[in-house]
Amino acid sequence: MGLRFLNTLSGKLENFKPINNGEVGIYSCGMTVQGPPHIGHIRAALNRDVLVRWLKYLGYKVTSVENFTDVDDKIIQKQKAYKKDWRIIAQENIDKYLQVCDQLNIERATVYPRASQHIEEIINLVQGLVDKGYGYEKKGDVYYRVRNFTTYGRLSKKSIDELKSGVRIEPSEEKDDPLDFALWKAAKADEPFWFSPWGKGRPGWHIECSAMSMHYLGKTLDIHTGGEDLIFPHHENEIAQSEAATGQQFVRYWLHTGWVTLGGEKMSKSTGHFLLIDELLKEYRPNVVRLYLLKTHYRNQIEFSRARLDEAKSAYLRIQTFLSSFKELPDIEKPLMLEEFSEAMNDDLNTPRVLGIIYDLIKKGYETSDIDIACTVKYYLRILGFRDESTEPPFESVSVTLKEIIKKLEDDGRQNILDEIKDELWKMYGNFRRAGDVFPGMVDLILRIRNILRKEKDYSFADYIRSRLADTGIQIQDINLDKSTYRLEVR
Repeated sequence: MGLRFLNTLSGKLENFKPINNGEVGIYSCGMTVQGPPHIGHIRAALNRDVLVRWLKYLGYKVTSVENFTDVDDKIIQKQKAYKKDWRIIAQENIDKYLQVCDQLNIERATVYPRASQHIEEIINLVQGLVDKGYGYEKKGDVYYRVRNFTTYGRLSKKSIDELKSGVRIEPSEEKDDPLDFALWKAAKADEPFWFSPWGKGRPGWHIECSAMSMHYLGKTLDIHTGGEDLIFPHHENEIAQSEAATGQQFVRYWLHTGWVTLGGEKMSKSTGHFLLIDELLKEYRPNVVRLYLLKTHYRNQIEFSRARLDEAKSAYLRIQTFLSSFKELPDIEKPLMLEEFSEAMNDDLNTPRVLGIIYDLIKKGYETSDIDIACTVKYYLRILGFRDESTEPPFESVSVTLKEIIKKLEDDGRQNILDEIKDELWKMYGNFRRAGDVFPGMVDLILRIRNILRKEKDYSFADYIRSRLADTGIQIQDINLDKSTYRLEVR
């Protein structure tokens, strides 16, 4: 089965065929940078990342464009509220967004255009629409005549009559029809502006994306991504103005990401109803957040839940504990279950199904200790964008004291510091209650201590360690006392 996407425009699964064989152009609607990113922004970026990674895996050359809306009503409001230049506000939030994306191993887009850097292209596009009768000027504002575009509403599946009942004209607007939308806005006092044929002003939101996407990717794009909340009016308006200007199809495949909701409501900076991603990353490792988001198909909504994040934490521990039981994992030339993995990814990037395949492999790997299974798991995790943590230091929360004690034990074998180890372990055990609170490096450290205790015939405390790990869902099966070997399974 070849690559297929559920195209929002048709509502159907369609076989993917790019305009130019071997090359794919993707435009992603990025943040309006009046504030730092929340988990909803990151979910959209992560889905773009997985899409790009898979296209590259299939052999395509990918050009990925993700914009920043750095001048708009919301940023101007922040400028007035904070008494800080809009460019500084935008740059600070762009820096924060890119920093968080780097933490989450989200590959950088090929280019990150900003609306303020493409004013010339925007003005030319607006002028072209005016010349063709799709745009008209009123007191320095320029509006788009929606009724002149006869197929308006086909992306959102809304009719003109249905739309008309839900719109109104703002007191500051003098447009001919309530449905018409702004292409260019006349400047108000203390607002950023650029000179144009219609006087001082700034771009409307929708025209920015049309101008930037076509500047980098041409008149027809292979793929356009964004959150499902952008289907109407933003993407509907992008289609109308772009196709009116060029006479060509604007986008072949529209892919939309489901909301991340909080208390049943969409996360949104404008309403203050959101959770900042950098706060979340103080509690959970980046790979855990990636796993949490990929467990739900990109088109479906996610209700934010720390309980589900904790489940992802435990699931990630299971993966890492399995991989860490092998000293070295070389690259594999023929991964196992590749046909099943590829079929799932080609089925509209079905990451929940892909993760199911990985879990099945790990279950079998625990039973067989087959290194090919471990290499395959590592191979698939890399395709999904998980950062390889196999070479990173052990669990960061293990106390320095405990590490020093273990080093002394291994160097000197001194029996008299076993009590110190027990004291430190007591403290550590008080800090976790389930597998999701333990990391592979921590497990390895604990088991090294347990083996020392067993060799010293302190079986009671060694059994206590086994029992406490079992309480968290980590099962130990001792194989050979002399060689200090064991098998772990995280349940």
